[in-house]
Amino acid sequence: MMGYSDFKVLRALARHKIALAGIIILLCLLTMSVFAPFLAPHDPNEQDLYHVLEGPSRQHLLGTDDVGRDLLSRVIYGSRVTLLIGGLSALFAAVIGVLLGLVAGYKGGITDMIIMRLTDTVMSMPQLILVLVAVAAIGPGMKNLIIVISALTWPGYARIVRGESMRVRELPYIEAAHAVGASGFRIMFRHILPNIMAPIIVTASISVGANIMMESTVSFLGLGVQPPTPTWGNELKIGYSYLEVVPLFSIAPGMMVTLAVLAFNFIGDGIRDIFDPRF
Repeated sequence: MMGYSDFKVLRALARHKIALAGIIILLCLLTMSVFAPFLAPHDPNEQDLYHVLEGPSRQHLLGTDDVGRDLLSRVIYGSRVTLLIGGLSALFAAVIGVLLGLVAGYKGGITDMIIMRLTDTVMSMPQLILVLVAVAAIGPGMKNLIIVISALTWPGYARIVRGESMRVRELPYIEAAHAVGASGFRIMFRHILPNIMAPIIVTASISVGANIMMESTVSFLGLGVQPPTPTWGNELKIGYSYLEVVPLFSIAPGMMVTLAVLAFNFIGDGIRDIFDPRF
């Protein structure tokens, strides 16, 4: 059940205009994704070679692609894959980064040094190039893309959690937990983690937008989810070749990517402001 503090945060989000705009956009995108079979006017993979690269019409509101598929339907269904990749990769990266950051910040010493050197090593490498190389090595596809993005984006969580854990572990209530014999596991997950959730949530919300952008970039370069599965990145890639003939072929999925990234960034900014004592 939600407590008083939870409702207080929700009310603060509702008063934050930028965060509220992000929430509304995100709800629209999630609704489109969940109810895609009911909202899409056509089967996204149905081809009509007699109506190829047509502009907007009553039958096809955004026109058709290079093999006569309805663009609107493919954009709607593409939201499912793109949002899923962005969300799951952020979730898995958060789990890895939070666990390592907690252990490093709480334990300190040689454990902290080893984890942070590993974190610095991963962060020092060009992320996009690593993603492209890794996906090219293990093969394209949604599962592989989620694994690769998660494996390369956890250091951001680890550094933030480590710093917050080092700050919190010096507080009096942690000393009291030590005094009554609480185990290290209980202290980390019962006392430290709940009190550092705000920066984790902010990082996660912004990371989802960044991961959506990463998926679109990789798919645009031909190494993401492979056709005929629709994603916004795939539609951008194919539509780029026909930009002068059917501009909406690229503009529509590009706008969806932009809206999704803005939504998550707006929400992240709002949460950050709400937990800022000056807000």
